[in-house]
Amino acid sequence: MFLAPYFSTEDNTFKFTREQASHFAKKVAGDFNPIHDEDSKRFCVPGDLLFAMLLQQKGISEKMSFRFSGMVADGVPLHIEETNENDIALLDSKGKAYLHMHHEGDVCTNNVFIEHVVTNYVQFSGMNFPHIMVPLMEEQQQMFNCQRPLVIYESMDIEFSRLDLTHPEVEFSGATFDVNGKRGVVTLNFAFKEQGEIVGRGAKRMIATGLKPYCSEEINYFVDIFNTRKDAFLASK
Repeated sequence: MFLAPYFSTEDNTFKFTREQASHFAKKVAGDFNPIHDEDSKRFCVPGDLLFAMLLQQKGISEKMSFRFSGMVADGVPLHIEETNENDIALLDSKGKAYLHMHHEGDVCTNNVFIEHVVTNYVQFSGMNFPHIMVPLMEEQQQMFNCQRPLVIYESMDIEFSRLDLTHPEVEFSGATFDVNGKRGVVTLNFAFKEQGEIVGRGAKRMIATGLKPYCSEEINYFVDIFNTRKDAFLASK
């Protein structure tokens, strides 16, 4: 179980410490979003870790839609509940839902395949900043507030044409940044390829809030700090 180091179980629930969630973000996904830092005042568990837990326990379906409805703090006991034949929710003990998954078609529960797809996807997902987002913000001449950056996972859709696969690789296929006032939606499009054939497609959507006019000096300084933090973490492990 490749996710074992990144969660703990108690009765029929699972939960994440700050260290576990932060290390998944940095070590597995390559995601250095400040809200996943162990000492962040606005800390939340990475959406990609919640996504990975669902797939590990419920398998990969031919067609899946994920909708995030809340940010998970450290130490919150969670459980997975099938709300009907095609819908699954990630809930806390009070019944609050943080992630919904709608799935259709055949299901693959092969652990090796699931680990490969999850690892490939989250490594792609974690690269959204600065490689993809900075050029998008420059193009739209809008950026997040570098003093209080907040970019959160909203939803994702994935569809495979078939599941008799072994090692599909994720390939970036374009992105958009739709701005409406101080709020913007970033959409990352991607494909799954195996032996040169496209065997699946997907789209990830993130919400950026507190937008302001683009300033290259501010964003370049933020990127430099981001890269310094990333290099320091990697050098310490």
